[in-house]
Amino acid sequence: MRILRCDSLDDWAEHLAHLLISRLQVTPSLRLCLPTGVTPVPVYDRISDAVRAGRVSFRQSEVFLLDEFGGVAPDDPGRCDRMLSRFLLDRIDLPPDGFHRFTLDGDIDGECRAFERLIGSGCDLTLLGIGTNGHVGMNEPGSSADSLTRRVDLAPETTAATARYFDHDRLPTWGVTQGIGTIRRSGEVWLLAAGAGKAAIVDRIVNGPVTVDVPATLLRNHPSALLVVDRDASAV
Repeated sequence: MRILRCDSLDDWAEHLAHLLISRLQVTPSLRLCLPTGVTPVPVYDRISDAVRAGRVSFRQSEVFLLDEFGGVAPDDPGRCDRMLSRFLLDRIDLPPDGFHRFTLDGDIDGECRAFERLIGSGCDLTLLGIGTNGHVGMNEPGSSADSLTRRVDLAPETTAATARYFDHDRLPTWGVTQGIGTIRRSGEVWLLAAGAGKAAIVDRIVNGPVTVDVPATLLRNHPSALLVVDRDASAV
């Protein structure tokens, strides 16, 4: 795993945006897996600005949603697909049929199998936030290195952390996620961490053992893994 350390949050976001823009300029048909949550928002702001300025385009690209909350109304602003649309997709030129999301109102297992078939041999590039317990996507501690897209139960601390996304107290306790094995099929995997709250888990990812107890460590030996951290997240 390569590590890119940035001096500040602003520098971190600028570097990530520059890297992603460069990939798209070289490969306009890039197949991307993108996360939601708070971490990537400053990166998405810069990407949106670049599209608006005509520096890059998503017209030939595909975007695969990393994960989705279960038991959440389709129009809830806290859904992962709604957040990704709000923070990025509604602000760029990706065609509507270029976004692949989860439909969770029917056969969940069948939907997960269909998503695996759609991803096929893997995305070209997957971006991942990292939870404080080491989860990536909704792959909680205990997830195996060969796990595929599936229904999962959320750890209590993960459910509690979702409160920032919702304006009600009906927080999700389960979801669907691309598995560690699915993610490992990606050509490149970028793990993103910013802020002092991520310093302890970044230290475990870099210096601790590879273990299912810290799912992000299962990506450490991916041939094209990149960990991008700001100064606060790499302080330990």
